[in-house]
Amino acid sequence: MFKRKLLIVSTMAVTLALGCFVPGKEAKAADNSWNLVWGDEFNGSTINTNNWTYDIGTGSGGWGNNELEYYTNRPENARVENGNLVIEARKESYGGMGYTSARMKTQELQNFTYGKVEARMKLPAGQGIWPAFWMLGKNIPQVNWPACGEIDIMEHVNNESSTHGTIHWDYNGHQSYGTTSPNIDVTQYHVYSVEWDKDAIKWFVDGTKYLEANISNNINGTDEFHKPFFILFNLAVGGEWPKNPDGSTAFPAKMYVDYVRVYQGNGGSQTQPTSSKLPSNTWYLFNQSVTGVGASSQDMQIGKAGVSGWQPTKNVNAGYNLWTTPTINGTYNAGKWNFTLWTNNPGTSNIAVDLYKVNNDGTGETLLGSQTVDVSKTGGGNHPTVYSYNLGQVSLANQRLRVKIHKVSGADAVMCYNTNDFSTKLVTP
Repeated sequence: MFKRKLLIVSTMAVTLALGCFVPGKEAKAADNSWNLVWGDEFNGSTINTNNWTYDIGTGSGGWGNNELEYYTNRPENARVENGNLVIEARKESYGGMGYTSARMKTQELQNFTYGKVEARMKLPAGQGIWPAFWMLGKNIPQVNWPACGEIDIMEHVNNESSTHGTIHWDYNGHQSYGTTSPNIDVTQYHVYSVEWDKDAIKWFVDGTKYLEANISNNINGTDEFHKPFFILFNLAVGGEWPKNPDGSTAFPAKMYVDYVRVYQGNGGSQTQPTSSKLPSNTWYLFNQSVTGVGASSQDMQIGKAGVSGWQPTKNVNAGYNLWTTPTINGTYNAGKWNFTLWTNNPGTSNIAVDLYKVNNDGTGETLLGSQTVDVSKTGGGNHPTVYSYNLGQVSLANQRLRVKIHKVSGADAVMCYNTNDFSTKLVTP
């Protein structure tokens, strides 16, 4: 987002040394190769101030780009709505400027070194419109830009049919390296991500890798990219790169963020975030086995699958049905945990749902909460039953959550679990 007008001048000198454009499909990493360490699902009613703060005003020289908006922290410009963060650019007179918008950041709240950083987003398009999902070095107050480093995970300008991925850094002056993604319709939801480790930064759209930058051994002065960074979302209006809006530009322009997540890997090159506070998560039950946990368990994931209808199902009897999350690092807030279980109504059937945390290998079960409910009393036919647990803070250090479902007494029941119309799920505070 800083001084993009310099991109072409500085990129050419370092293209060959830094990396290359890599077209085509890149195989997605297996689910168990990444551990969720932080995220925001934007499922509440307000913006979480444990995660986000704001840049306010016009910055220096229109944030270094001669942008035309005044950034605010008003709900008119940034809010949570229908499970999305909405950043809205408006054409209005405010603070001496002709437009308003929002620029949000995790600075001093959530900082990360290495990992997979992704967001599912739907963007506005139009002349002079510039949405961005990016990162800046935590040390920017001490060393300024570009010595702090900048990772632009996704930028889009005007009505282009592609997005941009770029890095900026200082190497005897401002340097940058980047390219454009394959063509997409940015007004539909896509997942934009980078995978970043000690050797490289790789850019993806919907799992397709389109760019890789070599940062191994600080090549070409890239030592900035081995230090903590924070995340930003903003929607700029005008500036040196997109130029000004015109009569064709529709306002208000809205950028939607379904979620943002940070994962870190099992390979040892990732470091933990400087803040361990975890957001509210919804863990869905999947019909996939989990390996390496020392028990016959199926998977729990945050993302949804395409399965719908009364499938898959399991019999709930005196034996245990187990589901286990990927490895988690961090602390969930104190509060109410809710588990929604979809079953039939077999007559009196007392079903227990036990919530544990376990070690990474599945050993060392620690009971967090247990509740038994007669599911025949909570609805007729196929219906949901909600189990609630009031817990203090729950901290996990390379540990997992586990759910055990079993019958205590009465008739056997049939449970259904998918992520859509019969979403058996665990929701954390």
